[in-house]
Amino acid sequence: MAMANQEHLDILKQGVEAWNQWREEHPEIRPDLSYADLSGATLGGVNLSGTSLRGADLNKANLSYADLVGARCRETKLRGADLSRADLRRVDLSRADLSRADLRAVCLDGADLSDANLSEVDFTDANLSRAVLTNANFSNAFLRNTVFVRVDLTSVQGLESVIHYGPSVVDVKTVVLPQGDIRKHFLRGTGFPESFIDYLSALLATSIQYFSLFISYSRRDEDFAKRLYADLQNKGVRCWFAPEDMKIGDNIHARIDESIHLYDKLLLVLSKHALASSWVEREVAAALEKEQQQGKPVLFPIRLDETVMQASQAWAADIRRRKHISDFTRWKHHHDYQQAFERLLRDLKAEM
Repeated sequence: MAMANQEHLDILKQGVEAWNQWREEHPEIRPDLSYADLSGATLGGVNLSGTSLRGADLNKANLSYADLVGARCRETKLRGADLSRADLRRVDLSRADLSRADLRAVCLDGADLSDANLSEVDFTDANLSRAVLTNANFSNAFLRNTVFVRVDLTSVQGLESVIHYGPSVVDVKTVVLPQGDIRKHFLRGTGFPESFIDYLSALLATSIQYFSLFISYSRRDEDFAKRLYADLQNKGVRCWFAPEDMKIGDNIHARIDESIHLYDKLLLVLSKHALASSWVEREVAAALEKEQQQGKPVLFPIRLDETVMQASQAWAADIRRRKHISDFTRWKHHHDYQQAFERLLRDLKAEM
């Protein structure tokens, strides 16, 4: 097993500025940091293009804005690493562990991610064009405005559990999609209308069309939100998550305002946890403002307990007066949940 070149490792330990200067002065050298222990290292903006990092330990390292073009990172440990806005074009990340890594706004054009562990990775604004994804594990990965062009998704693992925080870009002319329900789930999550999905699947039956939803909830109500999300997706309703603490690096209020304007309806999950959070009132105000502008309902409130029916806040009282609040207080009981869910579907069904 080839180990890191000690001279190269010593230069890197002098800091990013010293390393980048050395790289600039010696462009002919291809650094070797194989199997180096760099866990937790602060390497933001580092030039690691063409570097061998095979088997290196970069768990929880900060590699934001790093240049890793053409780097060899086979079997590299990058669990929980910050790679946001890094340049990962043509990088070899096969069999790498990137679970829970931050890959927001990265360019992975032509990267090899075969057999890589990408579970719970944040791919917001990432570009996966021409990436090799053979047997990659996408379990519970986060997608929003993620670009898929000229990729083969047929062998990707965990695609059915991907969490769509918003629509993504999928070139169906060049992307090879899996078959059956996994393909439908993925396309719904990325924002394709149900009619197109049915057309793509060569289904002849007329599809039921629904409004697209932005689901807003407190993280403490996540079990309910995930169940509702899965059931809505299975019924062909396009919907996206908006947890209270999204942890995607953006201003949450700006993201909420943007999302409410992008999607037809805001489905607001009200509970004692939600009413205790400062973002709820802002979301309600934004949805009601959109209602006033468009002259049609936008806010769809549902409740998990009686808190909103007794709350003294002015906005909560206003919702009680102006809105029907769907009752999901007995959602843990299967029969009661199904009844409430069917009523919600009827309310959401769009006119053809």
